[in-house]
Amino acid sequence: MHELNEEICDKEIRLIGAAGEQLGIMAPASALKIADEQGLDLVKISPQATPPVCKLMNYGKFRFEQSKKEKEARKNQHVVEIKEIRMSPGIDIGDFNTKLRNAQKFLADGNRVKVSVRFRGREMAHTDIGKGLLDRFAEQCAEVANLDKAAKLEGRMMSIFLSPKAGK
Repeated sequence: MHELNEEICDKEIRLIGAAGEQLGIMAPASALKIADEQGLDLVKISPQATPPVCKLMNYGKFRFEQSKKEKEARKNQHVVEIKEIRMSPGIDIGDFNTKLRNAQKFLADGNRVKVSVRFRGREMAHTDIGKGLLDRFAEQCAEVANLDKAAKLEGRMMSIFLSPKAGK
């Protein structure tokens, strides 16, 4: 990723000291000599600049700091999952409320929720019941979620997508 010490083969480079001060434009050989005198590495930090910019630094320590920053960034990121909740058109109020509570818990955790109704056999003739069920579900989640996709019938499943509101 970075060119070090002897790997730098440009005709001339712009050198920056360990404290960030400009040391001017020089040949890589003389810059390498300065780096050796100070017990530091010569690292090319900006290869596309003209002339390329190199800096005097302790490369081992620099790599360690970089890996620590990356670990910290990975620890702080949250992967948004899509949780699915399935119902049937003949669901009773108790079961409906349980599924509603689960969905609200998933939304509070910052995940998206796919709510689907599965139609079996003769239920296909009454898709309006499923649509009403999904609309009621979305309505009751309205204070914690936004409706991403309205109810849509795909084969024997009708589903909606809910995503958490950003005010968290």
